[in-house]
Amino acid sequence: MEVIGEAGDGAEAVRLVLQHKPTLAIMDIAMPRINGVEATRRIIEAWPDAKILILSMHKDAVYVRETLRAGARGYLLKESIDQDMLRAVRAVAQGDSFLSPEVSTTVVQEYQQVADPFDQLTAREREVLQMLAEGKVAKEIANELDISVYTVDAHRGRIMKKLSLKSSTEIVRFAMRKGLIQ
Repeated sequence: MEVIGEAGDGAEAVRLVLQHKPTLAIMDIAMPRINGVEATRRIIEAWPDAKILILSMHKDAVYVRETLRAGARGYLLKESIDQDMLRAVRAVAQGDSFLSPEVSTTVVQEYQQVADPFDQLTAREREVLQMLAEGKVAKEIANELDISVYTVDAHRGRIMKKLSLKSSTEIVRFAMRKGLIQ
C-alpha cells in the first residue's frame, strides 16, 4: 500500500481524490470547510467508481446511514483502527463493504425499525390494495372477496392511513412503485 496524498480539509480531499483517482480514499467524517459526508457526496457525484472508507469516532447510526447514502463503502470507528484498519482497507479496496462491528448492530436495528409501510399491511389489505390499484370499485372487490362493501371501505381507509395516501390516484401510483401493477 502506498499513500499518494493527504488533505487538510474536505475541499482539498475532494480535489486530491478527483485528481489522483486512488484505489481507495480514507475520509475523516469531521473535517474543516467540507465535512466527510459532503466531501464523499461530491466525489461520488463526479466519480461514481470511487471507493471511500469513512473514519469516525461516532457510533450513532445517523452518521453511518448518511455516509453510506453519500456513497461511502465503509465506516470504520477510530477506536477500532488497531484491530480493523487493514481488514476495512482491503475490503473497500476490493469493492466490498465494511462496517465496524460496533456500529453494524446499531445499523441493523435502525433498519428494522424504519420498515417499509407496505409491510404493515395485512394480507387482506394487500389484496384490496391490489384490486383498488387495478381500478376495481368497492362492489366488485366485495363480490370477489365475498365480503361487504363496508368492509372493503374499512380496508381502504386503513390502507390509506398506513401508507399515508390521500386519493385513489395515490393508491395507483404507490402500487406502480411497488410493482403491484404495470
